[in-house]
Amino acid sequence: MVASSVVRFIPWRFLALRMETVTHHGRSTAYRVSDRGGTGTPILFVHGSGASHVVWRSQFRLADDRPVVAPDLSGHGESADVDADPGYETLAAYADDVLAVASATDAGILAGHSLGGAVVLHVLLERTEEFRPDAVVMAGTGARLAVLESLREWLVEDFDRAVEFLHAPGRLFTEADPELVEASEAVMRETGRAVTERDFLTCHTFDVRERLGEITTPALAVGGEADQLTPPRYHEFLASELPDAALAIIEDAAHMAMFEQPDAFNAAVGRFLGDLGE
Repeated sequence: MVASSVVRFIPWRFLALRMETVTHHGRSTAYRVSDRGGTGTPILFVHGSGASHVVWRSQFRLADDRPVVAPDLSGHGESADVDADPGYETLAAYADDVLAVASATDAGILAGHSLGGAVVLHVLLERTEEFRPDAVVMAGTGARLAVLESLREWLVEDFDRAVEFLHAPGRLFTEADPELVEASEAVMRETGRAVTERDFLTCHTFDVRERLGEITTPALAVGGEADQLTPPRYHEFLASELPDAALAIIEDAAHMAMFEQPDAFNAAVGRFLGDLGE
């Protein structure tokens, strides 16, 4: 596993984000880093289905306190793809991406959104011999992530309809700024139908409800109050079943609470890590 020495800076809302890559398992994974000299434990954010590091753009503000890292999972953004069947094989491959980037950046905290939350739970349940995070943030996710049959069909037969469905009010966003919706749609279309379908099918097979009691890592379950994809009850279940967990529900937000209400989301994460002394 070799971290690339190639670095370029990307101006983005007045932030200079360092782009790096790490090579592992015969492929290259790209990730962004913002490090403003904060002394807290580095945090690594894992995006969800059909997305990329872009969804965490407002979380780079947390770099005042700690380095912030956001990878593109295999087949997303600027990362090389992987030949993996939907389900456990894809989860394991995405976990490989996360562990490689965590090792390259000394990240000690994992935060996952939607599918990214499933990846984090997979790491906690299957990969602790390789990596034990100090804490985790579970955002817009659940212990089971069943996907509507109609959405699964559209992902195969009518990708534009699937994208439109996901961006209807109450799903990814409430009544978000059109620019946010446009940006999210663009990222999903850039990811493409095949990888996005693989992501959602992987979500559909994911179910670790019976294993949450095995996880002792401190966790924050944080979701949007108007989220129809992973409703508040998903996060309440995580908070009640994980042995050491806190709950935060973000008002005026749907599935992409970190994108739609970044100040409230970041404050919840900051309080959680502050209480842990991280």
